[in-house]
Amino acid sequence: MSEASYIGTSVPRREGAHKLSGQAQYVSDLRRHDWLHARLVLSPYAHAKIERVDLTPALRLPGVVAAFSAQDLTLARLGRQLNGGSDRVLDVLLAHSEVSFAGEPVAVVLAETAAAAEDGAEAVEVSYRRLAAATDPRQAMAKDAVRVRSEEELHGAEDEEAAHGAAVGGEVEGQSAPNVTRQIAFDRGDIDAGFRLADQVVEQSYRIAGVHQAYLEPQAAAAEAHPDGSVTIWASTQGAFYSRSYAAECLGLSEEKVKVVPMTVGGAFGGKGGLLEPLAAALATVVRRPVMLVLDRLQDFLVSNPGPAAEITVRLGATKDGQLTAIFADMMFDSGAAPGSPVGIAGMLLGGTYQAPNLAVRGVEVVTHKVPVGAYRAPGAPQAYFALESAMDELSRKLGVDPLTLRLKNASVEGDPQVNGRPWPRIGLVECLEQAARDPLWVKRQKGDDEGIGVAAGGWPGGTEPAAAVCRVNGDGTLTVQVGSVDITGTHTTFALIAAQAFGIDPSRVRVITGDTDAAPYAGFAGGSKITTTVGSAVLAAAAEARRQILELAASEMEAPADDLEVSDGQVRVKGVPEGGRSVAELAALTTGFGASKAPVTGQGRTAITKSAPGFAVHIAKVRLDRRHGWLKIVDYLAVQDVGKALNPAAVAGQMRGGTAQGIGRALFEQMVYQGGQLQDASLADYDLPLASDLPPIRVAMVEVPSPIGPFGAKGVGEPPAIPGAATVANAIRDAGGPRLTSVPIRPQQLIGD
Repeated sequence: MSEASYIGTSVPRREGAHKLSGQAQYVSDLRRHDWLHARLVLSPYAHAKIERVDLTPALRLPGVVAAFSAQDLTLARLGRQLNGGSDRVLDVLLAHSEVSFAGEPVAVVLAETAAAAEDGAEAVEVSYRRLAAATDPRQAMAKDAVRVRSEEELHGAEDEEAAHGAAVGGEVEGQSAPNVTRQIAFDRGDIDAGFRLADQVVEQSYRIAGVHQAYLEPQAAAAEAHPDGSVTIWASTQGAFYSRSYAAECLGLSEEKVKVVPMTVGGAFGGKGGLLEPLAAALATVVRRPVMLVLDRLQDFLVSNPGPAAEITVRLGATKDGQLTAIFADMMFDSGAAPGSPVGIAGMLLGGTYQAPNLAVRGVEVVTHKVPVGAYRAPGAPQAYFALESAMDELSRKLGVDPLTLRLKNASVEGDPQVNGRPWPRIGLVECLEQAARDPLWVKRQKGDDEGIGVAAGGWPGGTEPAAAVCRVNGDGTLTVQVGSVDITGTHTTFALIAAQAFGIDPSRVRVITGDTDAAPYAGFAGGSKITTTVGSAVLAAAAEARRQILELAASEMEAPADDLEVSDGQVRVKGVPEGGRSVAELAALTTGFGASKAPVTGQGRTAITKSAPGFAVHIAKVRLDRRHGWLKIVDYLAVQDVGKALNPAAVAGQMRGGTAQGIGRALFEQMVYQGGQLQDASLADYDLPLASDLPPIRVAMVEVPSPIGPFGAKGVGEPPAIPGAATVANAIRDAGGPRLTSVPIRPQQLIGD
């Protein structure tokens, strides 16, 4: 290892300048003279039979080259969507005989320009016969409810949880109702006896709305077919290898016939990992010209995969001294028109954050005639913790116990059982609670009239997955690190620090690149707070192997045992002898170019992370209320988080503040509003997002409980900060004399009172 320490140094994100200056290239920036532009025709109905699709009017328009309904596209087979966990045949291509949500694609028009394609799509005539729609999940669970999908389409899926490294089990076989596609159950002890032992019991139902990821760049993909039957896809994707597998299965191709080129991603938050790629590739294959498919904002809201709504009932029992005796939860997740909700993750976290000897957690996933859901930052966790942490706050009030003291008394620690019986690994929940308890915002708790201070916790299990990386020493002594993961949150900057530290060279001399799926080593989906752990560990191994090779080369040139040598600041020296030695550049020059006599220095790193590194956060908010007018202002906010080891503290702080902002968005602003199966706020003008002026100053405090599996002790940090926000704000409102709010987003009319 290098004597210089680059780990823990705040450095700017490398891709930031390209994005801020407009130099970053997104899918829609690709320029070719022969592109055909695709435009989707969407169903206006939540549930209907397709009786006729007339493409002729579109084909008559100038610039229109082709138009297709589902019957016009013949593929080998349709497959499961590997990202998102949904058997979403509807989103793979086009609806065939029936549509199952308003916005489902039924036809597509190809034209020489985007404007001509839009005109063509508007000209397509589709005849529908409207059918009864099940849009309310409670009604959809009724025995006589209209069926959203056929039996063969509605087998549950855990791919969402697997992609985020959080598949936890608990599956209950069999369907209790036509539209219930998944059931989970976790039990421990005797739940009834646990509540009999309790001196105080609280019970309440909570609702959290479905939300859109609201990224800046809409969903986009482009594709080109080749004479050998292969296809190249350019995609705005969080996981190039996921998109490749998804497209290959849908198209009936082997994976080596599909090349995915990951482009710059203009925001994702879990929503981009396989949506348009198969359709773009299918169209390119049929018309034998490259195809560009970019959704506009309205279509993105209607077609893409938002975060699910949920209803959760929580019942907690505790003795008078604050010891939990029983935890009961009953969860229902609205999955939209296909399976794939994170109900399992929610159950794991809700039942495992605090310890009680008696536990019963139940959950169901229900399909409805709404757009199918996918992932949104920390899928399942904001829903679970809004319910759990609101209930914990009410319990502390009934017991007369300090809210943080109650949490500390019952917080899970290493070795405690999770809901599935597996022991928790090393976690920092207690340390985060203790850090929050020491903060002046909590210690002093200074508040005026109509002000309140609330606290809530949240956690994320952390991701597991294999990954590989390559570290090449160039002829001038610089390093090139190649990975297969997409840089969405500044991970390439962190990888450069990891490689620099492991090799012994300044980070400015390390370049990190993402290759396409034909060239890059494997990496998983950039989500679930796992890329730093999985790919970062592979980068560490690759750089360490490159260092071993350069020391071996230096040993032969310097006539010294490799074990007696070290690499520091780009120089190879004898340990303890700062003078002399050879530069890495001198040695690397022996391995490249004409007449070079030494083998190239190329380190490969492979890892298979099978143990998770959970991360927890604790937030405190101070709010000011005007109950006469239903007005609320957050005046102070603290985000505490266990980050394992902050490899790049500036980037970690950015993740913590950004996630907190999204949590506040869920608390006060964001929801997808449906009426009769129609989305009412399908634009950024109507979908309520927090503005910078709506956010308080967000202070961050990093707690470092090193992970035994992450590089230099690091943990993924993306998910935890987005989790506690809704409960934190709701608990602060309660502390200010407001009502116990049981649904989010919180609206002004909920705050009006005496």
